[in-house]
Amino acid sequence: MSSPVRTAIVTGAARGIGAAVAKRLAQDGLQVAVLDLDADACADTVSAIEAAGGKALAVGANVADEESVAAAVEKIATELGEPTVLINNAGITRDNLLFKMTVEDWDAVMAVHLRGAFLMARATQKYMVDNKFGRIVNLSSTSAQGNRGQVNYSAAKAGMQGFTKTLSIELGKFGVTANAIAPGFIETEMTAATAERVGVPFEDYKKAAATQIPVARVGKPEDIAHTASFLASEGAGFVSGQVIYVAGGPKD
Repeated sequence: MSSPVRTAIVTGAARGIGAAVAKRLAQDGLQVAVLDLDADACADTVSAIEAAGGKALAVGANVADEESVAAAVEKIATELGEPTVLINNAGITRDNLLFKMTVEDWDAVMAVHLRGAFLMARATQKYMVDNKFGRIVNLSSTSAQGNRGQVNYSAAKAGMQGFTKTLSIELGKFGVTANAIAPGFIETEMTAATAERVGVPFEDYKKAAATQIPVARVGKPEDIAHTASFLASEGAGFVSGQVIYVAGGPKD
């Protein structure tokens, strides 16, 4: 007996880690809602999935806005299928040292990461409970352990871990798992922007980072996509409430 076709939502899926996860889940046979602020920005990810024979839907939504999330999830449930896999990947950085950080920069990061993950999980959990199957994967970061110039981002990513563990406790009896992935240095537009901010060419920045990583290379979005693929799978049903560091080496 074959498994039912499942529908996944990946937030922040226009590029980077989100795009890689969306493509991988499509390869795994899931229908994928590719969600980002601007639906048009999702076109490349959707096209890549469809070119490979998968099914995808571009969805524009602000994950930090309650009405926007509700409308997006309803659209996905109607046009694609009831979502039972959620990847909370949407995120932004507003880096600065504490004494320079504005309240707006603090609030913006908290809103996208924590409020966004909360609103998306709350809007989709009913479909998971009804289907007696659900997979929630939240993106944390090694920055959760503290990182200079990222007091807002670090706090948000640490918060994602507590959020994940609580979801796993509340939703486990309904067949829903919740886990977090904490990437280390991943080669994305976001890390390229960090290199630019500190005034270092990106290639040099990556080489320097690789010297501090036991596997002697920086990560790629596909490294995170492989882990998300497992956590979203049928076979991962006894893995819940975990934070998996995908960082090329051990993290405390």
